[in-house]
Amino acid sequence: MSAHGDSPLARRFTVPAVRWVALLGLCAAYLQGGLQKLLDVPAAIAETAGFGLAPAAPITVATLVLELGASVLILSGRLRWLGALLLAVFTLMATGLANRFWDAAGTQRFMLANAFFEHLGLVGGFLLVAWQDLRERRRAG
Repeated sequence: MSAHGDSPLARRFTVPAVRWVALLGLCAAYLQGGLQKLLDVPAAIAETAGFGLAPAAPITVATLVLELGASVLILSGRLRWLGALLLAVFTLMATGLANRFWDAAGTQRFMLANAFFEHLGLVGGFLLVAWQDLRERRRAG
């Protein structure tokens, strides 16, 4: 194996299809969430209202468009950096709203803390996607 990662494993793992599958995995929850909201708008509006957000209907529509639109940007490669930054900011805001472990106790606190930090991992993943895309654009341009 060379120092430049030219091993058979590296050659197989660095093909564009693997990158696309990784990006699909990163976007999976947002694609599923956006499609679910699209298929049951009243339930999605009720969920938004349940978090105390108002007006719930326009916020729900904006969330749906953001989840699906940003995912499409990431997967298509067109303005990937923007889609990734949008989902990073959205995820950070939604995590602070929905996973307020500091206000909970016992098992609920444990579960919310886990979800909070898992979502911070998603934020980190999206920031890395944006960083890489902007870096590639700068090198190419």
